[in-house]
Amino acid sequence: MTNSAFYVRKEMLPQSPPPAREAGAIKWARENLFSSPLNAILTLAGVFSVLWLFWEFTPWFWRSVWHANTLAECRDIITAAYGEGVTGACWAVIKERWPQYLFGFYPSDLYWRPVLAFILMFVALAPILFTSVPRKMLWFTMSYPALAFWLLWGGSIWIPVVAMAGFAIGYLAAKVALPVGGAIGATILAIVAPVVWWVVLAGAVADLLDQILPIAIEGVRSREFGGFILAFTIGVTGIVASLPLGILLALGRQSDMFLVHKFAVGFIEFIRGVPLITLLFTASLLLNYFLPPGTDFDIILRVIIMVTLFAAAYIAEVIRGGLAALPKGQYEAADSLGLDYWKATRLIIMPQALKISIPGIVSTFIGLFKDTTLVVFVGLLDPLKGITDAVRATTDWKGIYWEPYIFVGSIFFLICFGMSRYSMYLERKLKTDHR
Repeated sequence: MTNSAFYVRKEMLPQSPPPAREAGAIKWARENLFSSPLNAILTLAGVFSVLWLFWEFTPWFWRSVWHANTLAECRDIITAAYGEGVTGACWAVIKERWPQYLFGFYPSDLYWRPVLAFILMFVALAPILFTSVPRKMLWFTMSYPALAFWLLWGGSIWIPVVAMAGFAIGYLAAKVALPVGGAIGATILAIVAPVVWWVVLAGAVADLLDQILPIAIEGVRSREFGGFILAFTIGVTGIVASLPLGILLALGRQSDMFLVHKFAVGFIEFIRGVPLITLLFTASLLLNYFLPPGTDFDIILRVIIMVTLFAAAYIAEVIRGGLAALPKGQYEAADSLGLDYWKATRLIIMPQALKISIPGIVSTFIGLFKDTTLVVFVGLLDPLKGITDAVRATTDWKGIYWEPYIFVGSIFFLICFGMSRYSMYLERKLKTDHR
């Protein structure tokens, strides 16, 4: 056997860089853009589309005009700068008419009231959206609807205060009835007591308080609302009110009680089977026929009620899907702990169902906010169609087209995109099942 010499390296070789095809941007492109012939074709088609859009629209944006008093003056400025037959964006209409897009025909000397209500809205939503905010702020959240109503519509402060008192009366009535009538009796009384208060006593109590201690600011009619102040008023109120109503409808649809189950099913199927525009026409034209003569039922309030009912029916189905996705063991675990129906629902079942239903709920909210533009069909000036038509009806801006729609669409996109990102944040925060 021949002698063999073995060599053992005593020093480590320096680490070699990976091949160019297996690192950096080239690797990412191979895996995500050109991983197959079909993906390569789609990537090239997408790049071509983006370049075409950039090539077509960039000059139009580049030749924008921000300072002009009329559309004709805008076009003259573009022609003088770039030659005959050249077009460009005329953003001067937005610069001149932005108060209308934000406030509609709200009195200009009272703009501070909707601005203050808008700022306070975020303060009121903070303890609901973020757990790091002190829970004590929930008292302001509960009182914010009355404050916002008073700031937006004005008049006597006692009208919204007395209206909010109805919810407190319902809560106290349910708490008193719970030991005697059980959960069903407490629920019925919690609904009946506020209705009796609002229909029979609220008006007289508000008038009495107004005589004793008159506190009022200048009133604003609902017909003067418009633009994004109208969209936020209807959208935010509908979102806040439709979620608890949707939860009750979802529970009612799964209830073993015959009347409750049939009512929930009938309501949900009827609302889902009727277009929203039909409900808006009903709120605008037909609802007054069922009210006593001389009743002045505010048009915005009627629209809010119909939009809330419409969204609640869809949210109920989304939450019902979340309830159906829960394993049966969760219900059995609640029974093994000796919890009654309401405690099991509140502490075990509903938190998990809501976590599963977050994407669908937020999608419904986004659709609800965008559907506020449909109020133009009942005579309210939404920011997309109503205000834009009012601006284009003037002789100064007759013929303007793309700029108002791009401006309003961009604001809607930012708001809806913000809701979508918060939904993703909430999903990540509550995703504890695989940690």
